Amino acid sequence: MANTPGAKKAVRKIERRTEVNKARRSRVRTFLRRFEEAVAAGDAAAAKTAFVEAQSELMRAVTKGVVHKNTGSRKVSRLAARLKKLSAA
Repeated sequence: MANTPGAKKAVRKIERRTEVNKARRSRVRTFLRRFEEAVAAGDAAAAKTAFVEAQSELMRAVTKGVVHKNTGSRKVSRLAARLKKLSAA
């Protein structure tokens, strides 16, 4: 258990940051789900708009430190590949 005032403050800060990060991660997942649904429906136009939104949300999560830079780039790359495959079909 935290004993020093600094440690107690750190615990409070971590709790606040955790809530913010959970919200951001949830938001990213929502945009990814919208993209997945558009791809599953076979709607290329909706998938394109969902991709743009998901990409910007993922990169925002990267800048905020919620997701690692390489993880964000990998996910965006895979989404782009799926969108390209859908558009070509």
